[in-house]
Amino acid sequence: MFRRALIALLLLPPATQVQAAPPRERTYENRLTRIEDPQPLLADHPEFVEPVRERVRYEAPLLVDDPNADLHVRAWRFSYNARGIIEMPNRLEAAKTAVIMVHPWGVDDGQGWRTPEPAGAADFCTPEKNHLAGRHTREVIDPLLARLRDKVAFVMYSLPGENDPIRRKLYRSFDHAPSKEERKQAARELDKKLNSFEYRGHEILRQLKLSAETPVIDYFRQFSGLDAGPRYNNAGFWDLPIPVTSDLNADPDDVVIYDAEGYEPLKAFLKTHGVRHVLLTGYATDMCFCRTTAGYENLSRDFNVFLVGDATLATFPANDSPRFATNAAISFASLEHLITQTSWIELRDPAK
Repeated sequence: MFRRALIALLLLPPATQVQAAPPRERTYENRLTRIEDPQPLLADHPEFVEPVRERVRYEAPLLVDDPNADLHVRAWRFSYNARGIIEMPNRLEAAKTAVIMVHPWGVDDGQGWRTPEPAGAADFCTPEKNHLAGRHTREVIDPLLARLRDKVAFVMYSLPGENDPIRRKLYRSFDHAPSKEERKQAARELDKKLNSFEYRGHEILRQLKLSAETPVIDYFRQFSGLDAGPRYNNAGFWDLPIPVTSDLNADPDDVVIYDAEGYEPLKAFLKTHGVRHVLLTGYATDMCFCRTTAGYENLSRDFNVFLVGDATLATFPANDSPRFATNAAISFASLEHLITQTSWIELRDPAK
């Protein structure tokens, strides 16, 4: 897969190849100026994300400063050594920026792929939680993508699995842009494939065998908190072609990333097209958002990554809202990553 992706990139016409500029360095004055009476961060969507409150906040100088910048992104991070939150402005060139949404799974959204009954688990693990995440996608993430799509280099989505025959004809990928007819055919094939599966597994176990010595160990070994395997989801569930959620108004030019291909083809694609910055959105903050192919643990090694803190949700077991779990996951990530929010991402005229 990696060799095919690289070959496709090398075959791009010369005009689309971006020559790397010689590295430039500057001395950054790490001046921290105390912010008086700071307001809570990530406070625009408190139903989904609990606002971040920290009494000690500082302003730092401009960090990213692109020539011809037309995308202004204020961001923050936390430092135990500075003993507070540090905020700084950033000026990015939109054409050198990709907006990536991690795992916008089309589950329980009417496309056919759905949570198996009576005890299956997928995505946020129950239909109710999946519907809440779908509403977050519609209300928070989709408007951001629509606002930036015509200015940034790419809007991209990552999905589990490989670039299978159905999805290859349905979505643009690194080396193929399907025609309108291909998309129509693939949509029919996807509908048939997803709706022909038996979304039914076993009920939860009614009897467990417990030893006198270790009943707690025996209990959880037989009845775990999350079993998304064939017992409850039915064999073959995870082999189905997971679609991009219908909660997004996806565009034919949006690019899909497939986890099974690994990080290197994604890196090569972005570098070849001159991308230097990534605005990262998607699910789930504490899992796929950080650790999968397009997660920030990979991307932050090679790109200037900004985690859009209110455009992500963490998993929220034992709660009816993701707000506190998302706050905790984003706050922990802020030790080593920059956090922004949808209202802090502004397109501006570079001449002004």
